[in-house]
Amino acid sequence: MFADLHIHTRCSRDSFMDPAKVVGVARERGLAAIAVTDHDTIRGGLLARKASRDVTVIVGAEVRTECGDVLGLFLEEEITARRFDDVVSEIRAQGGLAVLAHPYRGHPFPGRPAGKVDLIEGFNSRSRPAANARSMRLSRVCGKGTVGGSDAHVYAEIGRGVTVFAGEDIEEALRAGLTAGSGRESNYYLVHALSCGIERLKGLSGAGAPPSPVTAR
Repeated sequence: MFADLHIHTRCSRDSFMDPAKVVGVARERGLAAIAVTDHDTIRGGLLARKASRDVTVIVGAEVRTECGDVLGLFLEEEITARRFDDVVSEIRAQGGLAVLAHPYRGHPFPGRPAGKVDLIEGFNSRSRPAANARSMRLSRVCGKGTVGGSDAHVYAEIGRGVTVFAGEDIEEALRAGLTAGSGRESNYYLVHALSCGIERLKGLSGAGAPPSPVTAR
């Protein structure tokens, strides 16, 4: 089974993707599960979960900290902290899992925070091949489970990076560390330039303001 555990929607400042359409594209591409991990908010994940009938949607968020980016998976409330240790603690307090996102892109010393999270993103489609190879090695050295994700900001990217798991329960596989990251890298410069362009457009239109906090009902 395959899951894409790193996807952004219009609830991020640098994506226009509709959460419901994200679910539809994931279904078309044969994904059993996805995690919607918008920047600093769970709003996109909640919308995607509400729209899904046959694709498992994990509500998540990508939070920037002084140690780099952390993905929170299986969230029901917004993460309000921004310091690394506090973010991990908030995620776990909700019963969620903390993932070190793309360790060699934006993490100055990834070995230090790697020992404190539950999982490591070993494959990210928006990272360079050498960075992904180092991330895979880091997960092995730290004895952490490995996940993969596309880091999609546009529909064409969905499913380029995946988490491979056995059985039908993605949460069970993740908590047991029985997953592996895999996929195809995107054009590094193209996708990041595209995200910057979207962020500028949303800023000019006033659509890039952070969404107000929400919680699941």
